[in-house]
Amino acid sequence: MSKISKIFNYKILFILFSISLLIGQEPKPIKAGIAPSNYDYQGDLDALHYSIEIGLGEKTNFIEAKVAIKLVSKKDNPNLRLDFTGLKIESFYVNDIVSSYSYDKGIIDKNLNGYNYGDSLIIKVHYSGKADDGLIIGNNVHGNRTIFVDNWPNRTRFWLPSIDHPSDKATVTYKIHAPKKWKVIANGYSWGKPTKTINNAIGPKEDRLTWSWKVNVPIPTYNMVVGAADLEIRTVGLAACGNAPASMREDGCIEVTYWVYPEDIENAKKSFKRADKMVDYFTNLIGPFPYEKLANVQTSTRFGGMENASAIFYSEKGIADGRNIEGTVSHEIAHQWFGDAVTEENWHHLWLSEGFATYFGALFFENADGKESFDKKMKSSLNRVINSKVSNRPIIDYEQKDLFKLLNSNNYPKGGWVLHMLRGYLGDKIFFEGIREYYKTYIHKSVLTEQFQRIMEDVSGESLDWFFEQWIFKPGYPRFLYEEDWEIKSGSKETLNIKITQVQKKEWPIFEIPTEICWDNDCREINLGKNVNTFKFYFDKKPLVKGTIDPNGWILKEIVN
Repeated sequence: MSKISKIFNYKILFILFSISLLIGQEPKPIKAGIAPSNYDYQGDLDALHYSIEIGLGEKTNFIEAKVAIKLVSKKDNPNLRLDFTGLKIESFYVNDIVSSYSYDKGIIDKNLNGYNYGDSLIIKVHYSGKADDGLIIGNNVHGNRTIFVDNWPNRTRFWLPSIDHPSDKATVTYKIHAPKKWKVIANGYSWGKPTKTINNAIGPKEDRLTWSWKVNVPIPTYNMVVGAADLEIRTVGLAACGNAPASMREDGCIEVTYWVYPEDIENAKKSFKRADKMVDYFTNLIGPFPYEKLANVQTSTRFGGMENASAIFYSEKGIADGRNIEGTVSHEIAHQWFGDAVTEENWHHLWLSEGFATYFGALFFENADGKESFDKKMKSSLNRVINSKVSNRPIIDYEQKDLFKLLNSNNYPKGGWVLHMLRGYLGDKIFFEGIREYYKTYIHKSVLTEQFQRIMEDVSGESLDWFFEQWIFKPGYPRFLYEEDWEIKSGSKETLNIKITQVQKKEWPIFEIPTEICWDNDCREINLGKNVNTFKFYFDKKPLVKGTIDPNGWILKEIVN
């Protein structure tokens, strides 16, 4: 061997050794639910598609997985940054070429010099290990083994290299190798029947079946889920017929099903019996159903319900205990439109998901069971806001860095009340026309509150700055002290002087409230936009009752004595 050859071989060995140091790194896991401060999610690359293969076993907590991510560059010489933490990287490829990278503090980092704006590329990662979060492996309430993904808000990174943020949506295919006796659920539609897993497939060498699922419309990473367990499947019915463009059925309908543990099949019936009617109601009210099917699944999720696109996960305990969780079902199904199809671009705009699901979930019961049922739910939401510990914070709270703490009364019941008040102010015709236009404009996209506001302004033809500023970007709610003072009758008219004072906390705004006061059927329009508001009204005959502010319950408020 020549001296030059030796030098060349040494260089090759050094390169391989350097790559080997990078491959197989397993950094310390990061804490879930903390918004990264140093990561620009509107960054250099846009993920278009995830092709995921994962090998699961019944007797191990370890997984083996591969992902191929198709991305497009948004600038010249982009920098790749993928969220990923806690698992061992076995290999890393850029366009089928083994490549070096850095892997630290929950980020795979790779400079892609030579790629230009508009270029596409495929990143492939082969990895293995035990997920610290996000992929929940354990025994269910009946002592049987289950595996379920549980992503919200940014826990996808614990089991899948990804751009783990709601602003970046992508299509997905899944190839899942799971124990033969289990059924496997994922987003989208089943891509052929399960087949016997080949011997050299990744994961434990058990008797397994391979399930293939595919979702053809883009979804956020926190919606990308897999579930594997001993499950019974029941069909509720067909829904959204003729108005489900993503459906794979010849009749254009989507199949509404529930997947539950065999022990709980009877318990589940009462909770899911109207799930198809919910889909039909929201389709007619809002717009086309956005996905290929709708499965409602009993799982080990930490939440009461998790709205994963086309595969909603519910807490196993509620179903196992025999509780009627129909209110949760309506909420999560409403999420298929708001949160899933139209997604908040930033976690701090969570009310665009949770406030919408809270309100539209309640609207189903107004339609199905009557206004009394709806009013009861809205009163419950009102009490939650009044008794909330976060009233001193605005709905959009950028100072809150712990994302789990955004699951609060501001984003859920107060967010729902914001929509109710907007409906009361604009009227049903304009409000629902605006909602349908908002959905039509931003389906399969990510949005901010400002975009919702602009749509409602365009449809209504008036500025709503005052409304969104006080209800979304400022804390609190109005508290009214109502006082009446009758003057001594002179002439043919009874004269009433009214004083309405806003007595909420000084750090809360003075709210502008267009509303009315009613004495039985005698109502007068007023606008409460000052700290102290005074009015003089005349009556032919003194009413027998004291006036009621907002008798029809359109305003989030508290009346104090």
